[in-house]
Amino acid sequence: MRTIRQIIIHCTATPEGSSLSVKALRAEHLRRGFSDIGYHYYVRRDGTVINTRSVARIGAHAKGHNKYSIGVAYEGGLDASGNPADTRTPLQRTALRKLVADLLNRYHDTYVCGHRDLSPDLNGNGEIEPEEWIKQCPCFDVKSNL
Repeated sequence: MRTIRQIIIHCTATPEGSSLSVKALRAEHLRRGFSDIGYHYYVRRDGTVINTRSVARIGAHAKGHNKYSIGVAYEGGLDASGNPADTRTPLQRTALRKLVADLLNRYHDTYVCGHRDLSPDLNGNGEIEPEEWIKQCPCFDVKSNL
């Protein structure tokens, strides 16, 4: 088993009210050159949690962090106009909290962060601030909203 140090939360950048099936997610990741879905878990709008990649396999979800992390993505992340927004449904919020709690119980000495929190600290103040984010993903503050 590989060492896990991070649980990284992502969104699929799917507009609110749109669906992204596992088949479509796989097709998108294959189109991008991945060998399969890069996330280990996928949380659908109805709260269904799907194990999309074995945790034993290194993910393809956060460049430079994949070796020691688990990638979790939720369906959504964009409002109806295509702007970044926290579109998680109540069922997704519950499922995501439960999944992360289970993973933290299974993998000790890990921490949870959003993909955007891995952006470089451009001003060197020790904090990743919104103007430094490379992307908005997962479109909510993981530390205060998970």
